[in-house]
Amino acid sequence: MHNAIARTTVPSLTINRHCRVIDNCTSGEVPQSIFSAAEPVVLKGLVSHWPIVQQGQQGNNALAGYINSHYNGQPTQVYRAGPGLNGRYFYNDNATALNFTVDTGKVDEVLQQLLAWQSLPEPPSAYIASNLIQSHFPTLSAQLPLQLNRPKPDYATEPDRVSIWLGNRSVAACHYDASENLACCVAGKRRFTLFPPEQVANLYPGPLQPTPGGQVISMVDFDQPDFERYPRFADAIAAGCIAELEPGDALYLPSMWWHRVAAPGNFNVLINYWWSNAPRYTGSGMNLLYHALLCLREKPEHERKAWQALLNYYVFDDPQQAAAHLPPAAQGVLGPLDDMQARQLRAMLLNRLNR
Repeated sequence: MHNAIARTTVPSLTINRHCRVIDNCTSGEVPQSIFSAAEPVVLKGLVSHWPIVQQGQQGNNALAGYINSHYNGQPTQVYRAGPGLNGRYFYNDNATALNFTVDTGKVDEVLQQLLAWQSLPEPPSAYIASNLIQSHFPTLSAQLPLQLNRPKPDYATEPDRVSIWLGNRSVAACHYDASENLACCVAGKRRFTLFPPEQVANLYPGPLQPTPGGQVISMVDFDQPDFERYPRFADAIAAGCIAELEPGDALYLPSMWWHRVAAPGNFNVLINYWWSNAPRYTGSGMNLLYHALLCLREKPEHERKAWQALLNYYVFDDPQQAAAHLPPAAQGVLGPLDDMQARQLRAMLLNRLNR
């Protein structure tokens, strides 16, 4: 276990810090201790035993053939960008539309294109993002032995998901995901630039809609940052860290951490595990954000501050304090929720929103 040093240079500023690394994780068993810190951790060699990783060591043709042998032929979404964009999936100049197209295609056809483009100095970009293994590669699941060892709460959560990412050179703009994530590098290399959730203001988030991949992204071009336009990005860099993955490595990425993902190679494959530690009835936090934009943002400042205090008391501070002084029979939704109470609360909200 060690702290390594990596260097990512931007004009006038450098990210010197590498996230925590645990070496020699060759057993396919994720150390349970990493989850309590809620910080990114690189697990070197965690999935080097996977057959799909070993096929990648034989070359891209062998890997493509292995992936196709598990593919069931179902169509999927394919992101496509021209050669001049260097795989940076982003916005047009005024951020009113995306700078790439999305069409429907077959995985085997995309893999054939990626193989054919390997010799081109500036190939087009094609990218299959977060394709569910179960829906498109159902026989592959049994070939991905892994003991995740994550803590299992005593309540129902959303089902775990396993996804595959396929493409040539690509850059996923800095964003966050609401789920916990274990990203496993199968082929090619991945460089993650990581920021804790509280750096949101220093990352200059873009529009809530449209977005390249569902979540809001940073508007800063990390390769050529404009510090006059985005001066606080310097503060984000001071808080950032780097995680570099080679085939067989994995990265534990806690929910809500901002991350930019660069895949520089001409044939890249990543598999990740998504899960949630929250009760299944909680729903999406984005619903709260949209509701707050509607209900609170335009109120006078003193009212917003008052609501901030109320939300801190009822939601963001100690979750038990609001009900601690009340008899159990009087706590209602302030006490621990169950599925029935959650459904009743959701029905009440829908009724009020529809008035």
